[in-house]
Amino acid sequence: MTILDKIIERKKEEIAGAKSRISSDRLKSTAFFGRPTHSLKESIENKNGIIAEFKRQSPSKGIINNSVQPLEVVSAYEKFGASGISILTDHDFFGGNLNDIVSVRNDINIPILRKDFMIDEYQFYEAKSIGADVILLIASCLSPSQVQEFTELAHKLKMEVLLEIHTEDELKHFNSKIDLVGINNRNLKDFKVDLQHSVQLKNQLPKGVLSVAESGIYSLEDFKFLKEKGFDGFLMGEYFMKNTNPAKAFEEFSSQI
Repeated sequence: MTILDKIIERKKEEIAGAKSRISSDRLKSTAFFGRPTHSLKESIENKNGIIAEFKRQSPSKGIINNSVQPLEVVSAYEKFGASGISILTDHDFFGGNLNDIVSVRNDINIPILRKDFMIDEYQFYEAKSIGADVILLIASCLSPSQVQEFTELAHKLKMEVLLEIHTEDELKHFNSKIDLVGINNRNLKDFKVDLQHSVQLKNQLPKGVLSVAESGIYSLEDFKFLKEKGFDGFLMGEYFMKNTNPAKAFEEFSSQI
């Protein structure tokens, strides 16, 4: 069983528990459910392209930074030019929770991506209720038909979709309604990073599709390489979060690009 298999197995248990506590109808009555959403597509086109991530830990790296609060970090991300914010809401494997988005939503005016393993319709209503603007669909967790159904549901809820792929075979999950395609530089099965592989995949996307390089961007050189190869967006988390002061790390990085 791969780590991804373990995550999905646990996610199913989490969702069942959440459904028993709060119904979809109750989620629809929350304060954030009716708020207008921000477009990540537009923000990537108009700003520096970085989707800066708040992440405490990961299965591949263990604890990255569990001493900082979401707002102090993500407010700096916004202040120094990020196109969007990514917040991990998976608890068991990434140390996140839904409140990490709720606690910053009123103070942040750029798009927030709920980064989680989305496998059930319930999670989309949950994402909307906590103030997410964008949701992540991971191709390796879903069938092409599920991607299409979930994309339609996200759009119905006025949220955008970032589809994450890593292999050539996963290109078949793409459909014309997808807002952005993220190419994970890290293989979720063995956690190896290969930027060149991502470039090859990007070149197979239809023209005009906004592409986002995800994970494994460890330096300014990596960023510049991917930008030169035509990526529009760059999802970066560990590079900033591994610092004692992620806000300062982002400020310094953004001043160099």
